[in-house]
Amino acid sequence: MTNYNEASGLMAFWSDIDEDYLQCFQQWHNCEHVPERVSIPGFLRGRRYRAEDGRAHFLMMYETLTSKALASEAYLAALDSPTNWTREALTHFRNPSRNIYQKVASLGSEGHFCATWITALRFNRPNEMDSQAVAAWLETMATQQGVGRVQLWSVDEAASGIKTAERRIYSGGPGEQQFLLLVEADAAQPVDHKVLEAADAAVPQGGERQHDILERYWLEIFHNAPMT
Repeated sequence: MTNYNEASGLMAFWSDIDEDYLQCFQQWHNCEHVPERVSIPGFLRGRRYRAEDGRAHFLMMYETLTSKALASEAYLAALDSPTNWTREALTHFRNPSRNIYQKVASLGSEGHFCATWITALRFNRPNEMDSQAVAAWLETMATQQGVGRVQLWSVDEAASGIKTAERRIYSGGPGEQQFLLLVEADAAQPVDHKVLEAADAAVPQGGERQHDILERYWLEIFHNAPMT
């Protein structure tokens, strides 16, 4: 049985989708794109989350054994050889942002089912974060009722910056935020203000959060990699 807590690589892709293409997007992503991606060596699972308010705004994620899988020959070959359906779908992405991440720290564990709700905080820090402050930050989140797992990720800038045929279609690039905090929960949780308050604990003296983007999503689909 796959242990998803061991994943140390992550691809996260945020995008709005044209409203008149929404159903076609879901069909493409469910039936072709995610199954194709999770069949690539090193990929463990694909997930798609939708904005809490129901807008056509999505967080698409792939977990991998390491971030190296997200710069592998097999993955880059797929990115440089999009199917006709993929070529069509990507033209309906709006305000896209895509990053490759390496795991910095994690607390808590996933249950028998992947998280049905996620709070995502994208942010920068002007200085290095203290490891003890980071640990306290994650603990603050992980001890909230209903929270199962809290993870902190850092951008892999080299992998995130690779230009591919797919990127040329959707015309997006890496986001400007260096870090991603994911707070996973089994139900909608009013954790927004707690996330921000806890973030202050990880800021070095004299620093401040920069360019925060805080959003909450509910799970729309997930697809595990084929068993080997």
